[in-house]
Amino acid sequence: MTGVVLHLTEASVDKHRAVLRNALNLVPEVEPGTPIELVVHSEAICLALPGQATADALAEALDAGIILVVCRNSMRQQDLTDADLVHGAVSAPSGVGHLVARQRQGWAYLRP
Repeated sequence: MTGVVLHLTEASVDKHRAVLRNALNLVPEVEPGTPIELVVHSEAICLALPGQATADALAEALDAGIILVVCRNSMRQQDLTDADLVHGAVSAPSGVGHLVARQRQGWAYLRP
């Protein structure tokens, strides 16, 4: 089944809140079971760290089944490992590579 992938690179808390809200608003609009991924890289990986101002909104998104995918290249640049991420986040070797792979698989791409 193809899904929807959202792309986030900014560190802004307001942007994080808006993108999480977009992702949650998308859930009832797609066919049940449609995967929704939020791919973060560059400065946006701070969204995936514990203790952020958006922790409650992120927890709500994860509880709704939205998958948070964190770029391992960006993590390395910031000396982070998978153990540093919030529970439920997953990492991919390359955020942009993951986005390209999803688009080649027919997934819808959103850059809110």
